[in-house]
Amino acid sequence: MEIILETARCYLRKMSSELDAENAFELNNDFEVVKYTGDVAFENVASAELFLENYKDYERNNMGRWAVIRKLYNEWLGWCGLKLINETNEVDLGYRLHRRYWNAGYATELALACIEYGFDKLFLNRVIGNVESSNIGSVRVLEKCGIKLLRQTNFNGNTGLKYEILKK
Repeated sequence: MEIILETARCYLRKMSSELDAENAFELNNDFEVVKYTGDVAFENVASAELFLENYKDYERNNMGRWAVIRKLYNEWLGWCGLKLINETNEVDLGYRLHRRYWNAGYATELALACIEYGFDKLFLNRVIGNVESSNIGSVRVLEKCGIKLLRQTNFNGNTGLKYEILKK
C-alpha cells in the first residue's frame, strides 16, 4: 500500500476493506472512542468492510481518513485525515484512535502532519476542526496544533466548537 505521509512514529495510508475492516469495526465499537462523534457502531466486521469498500473520498477529493500505522510494531492505531465537507466546501481534520494510544501524543503528531500535508501537498488555504465542546481531549489536540477557535456551533445536536487554521 502506498504511504500518504509519515510522522516520526507512524505512517498513514489509504484504508482498505481487506486490511482495515476488522480494526475499524473494533474501533467504532468502543463507546469511549465514538461517544462524541455522532457515529454509530458497525453491526459486524462485514458492515465495516462494506463501508470501506464504498468509501470514495480518496478518488473524489484526493484526501480522506487514512489508516494510521505505528512503524515500530506495524500496529493499526486508528485513522486520521482530511475530509471535504461538501455542504460547506470546507476541509475538516479528523482523527480517531484506539484508547490504548490516547495520551501519548499520537493525535497531535498525526493532526499536525495532516495539516501540513493539506497545505503543502493539497494546496489548501484553510483547515477546520469541529468538536463537541465536552470532548476535552480533542479540544486540547486542536489547540496544540495551533488551530484557533472560530465560534460555537451545533455538533450532532450538542454544543460544539468550530476551529480553523489558515495557511501562513
